[in-house]
Amino acid sequence: MSMPPPQQPPGPYGPPQPPNPYGAQPYAAQPAHQQPYPAQAAWGQHPMGTPPRKRRTGMVIGIVAASLVALGVVGVLVSVAGGSGFPEARYRLIVPKTVVDGKYELVQDLSATEGKKALKGSYDSKIRNPEPVVGQYTSTSSKGASALVFSGMYGQFKDPASARRKMLDGAADSEGAFLAVPARDVTPTGSGITLSCEVLTMTQGSAQSSLPICAWADENTGASVGFVTPETAQQKPEAVDLVKIAEATLKVRAESRQPIG
Repeated sequence: MSMPPPQQPPGPYGPPQPPNPYGAQPYAAQPAHQQPYPAQAAWGQHPMGTPPRKRRTGMVIGIVAASLVALGVVGVLVSVAGGSGFPEARYRLIVPKTVVDGKYELVQDLSATEGKKALKGSYDSKIRNPEPVVGQYTSTSSKGASALVFSGMYGQFKDPASARRKMLDGAADSEGAFLAVPARDVTPTGSGITLSCEVLTMTQGSAQSSLPICAWADENTGASVGFVTPETAQQKPEAVDLVKIAEATLKVRAESRQPIG
């Protein structure tokens, strides 16, 4: 008599769920009570045959959107740098209901869950009073579904320029990610604000997608913003317009950064 196959142990974010490889919505569009899964749990098994390209695009976006949550939390863990002297705490970050001029809507605020877990036990004396922010967003248009993950912290930073680079280093070191376009500084015209931006290649099975990320940091706030869109997911890494990504990231900064008091 054959024995039944052993049950899979639950993943770190709860029991695994069967994937929906043909869904057009990204993983972020799942009900809010479901916790995000790491990329390997979200992938599951390939279906038989090759789905049509337009449906495959939706599947790829879902995979990378799940990966972004994991990468964002890593960004929280490593967004600490050196220097001397603590600046005054004048600004904080919030998780807005919408970002990028209302294009992306909030699906989950993970600041008190995944953000706190990331900070627990990782306090660094080089940053004072750190508070995490992690938001998962989604958007739909005639071109398809998109996702955005905003992840960072606010507090008192000693060395903002180094901090924003370290956030990107953490993302590039994550499992399943390959640094396709190394981080470079981008200062959108008229902004006076310098960001660091890079493009990762996310590979899961036979699917490969480009994942652009930009990060900013100032004396009080620092965050990385990753984008998954039908356009960028299928672009070659070197073809991604990082200036455009940086401009969208600055909108997230303006919408989430608020004076204290």
